[in-house]
Amino acid sequence: MKIKTTLAVIALMLSPTLALAGGGCSEKKSNISASVCAEGTMYDAATGICQPVTTS
Repeated sequence: MKIKTTLAVIALMLSPTLALAGGGCSEKKSNISASVCAEGTMYDAATGICQPVTTS
């Protein structure tokens, strides 16, 4: 019984480490749409961010 408990504790201690080992997404987010930008800004595909709209 003590061995099972110890193995369970070790597994629970390692689970966050193993979950973070994937590293996540390292690519730029290319799925941003114009609906995400705040009012008065527009999505710029070249920079990948919302830029203020300038009117002249």
